[in-house]
Amino acid sequence: MTSELKLEPAELPADAIEVGRIADAWGVKGWFKVLPYSSDPEALFKARRWFLQPSERGARTFSGTAQLSIRQVKDHSDSVVAWAEGIDDRNAAEALRGARIFIERSSFPAAQADEYYWVDLIGLAVVNREGVALGEVRDLLSTGPQTVLVIAYEQDGKPQERMVPFVSAYVDKVDLPGRCITVDWQPDY
Repeated sequence: MTSELKLEPAELPADAIEVGRIADAWGVKGWFKVLPYSSDPEALFKARRWFLQPSERGARTFSGTAQLSIRQVKDHSDSVVAWAEGIDDRNAAEALRGARIFIERSSFPAAQADEYYWVDLIGLAVVNREGVALGEVRDLLSTGPQTVLVIAYEQDGKPQERMVPFVSAYVDKVDLPGRCITVDWQPDY
């Protein structure tokens, strides 16, 4: 039995953030396994609308952006599984394999004091206490015990990067509206 994949076309919201991808079908009733990009994928559990785009590699079973109305999401063992409207059998779930999952930023739970979503830190300018520009946050790395800011800058016309632990011992202030992070760090470290 082959079911036709019927997805609702949609526009990707301006505040959409990629939060994971669909790994594979799970079971026979249309559930699918999700690989979240976050170790705490709370936004996946709270959002009832997910936006999908096809995988950048491999076979494409749909094009453009589609909206999924999520029926249920749950933890299962070491992964996350979900079930959506219109995805009612294993074949339909398999057709979603590799799809990229986006959620509206407005659907994310509010961050607690002194907590930040990584996506909000990317692109922020980084300066030290003396006002010396150290570069721009290009990425963040989780090293286990701490997160590290990967800061891109140029030296003698060549792209460079420096890494600063994202901990209170080195980070004085995160100013999201001002798009700047102030750190206790020197350019020659």
